[in-house]
Amino acid sequence: MKPIQILLVSAFLLLSANTISAQYGNGYGNGYGGNGYGNGGRMSQMNSGMSQEREKPKEIPVEVTVGKIIERLKTAVNLDELQVIAISNILTESLRSQGIIIKQENSQVDKIKDMKALSEITDSKVMVLLNKDQKEKYLAFTEEMKNPKKSKADKKSKKESKKESEE
Repeated sequence: MKPIQILLVSAFLLLSANTISAQYGNGYGNGYGGNGYGNGGRMSQMNSGMSQEREKPKEIPVEVTVGKIIERLKTAVNLDELQVIAISNILTESLRSQGIIIKQENSQVDKIKDMKALSEITDSKVMVLLNKDQKEKYLAFTEEMKNPKKSKADKKSKKESKKESEE
């Protein structure tokens, strides 16, 4: 009977040691049912956290950007509905082309040249759709979009000069 008891005790010790080892990530997955306890779980959690930090922010859809631009342009230039639709199409095409230019593996100087050319083409297409008064307003609008800080500073200086002239 002694050999059977020794055999059972040995089997029990062997199995319990294997179970303890599995709980600390040394086998059978990451331990504790894969909840992240044990060495393997910590490493996989750190790696997944790092990969989430490296992900790029979500891009705003072109249509949303065009919608925002059109809303501002509509009031600034006084567009009718047909002009809104036509200019929306032009701006959508332009923004998609800008995205392509940005993703190209050209030098920064080449990208800037391409963006300027695209901007000029877009402006010329929009100008064809506008009447004389709207063209003036559109040029002022595009200038304000390019230099928003300067235009605000100009407005402040104009207000200050008006106050001084009134006094």
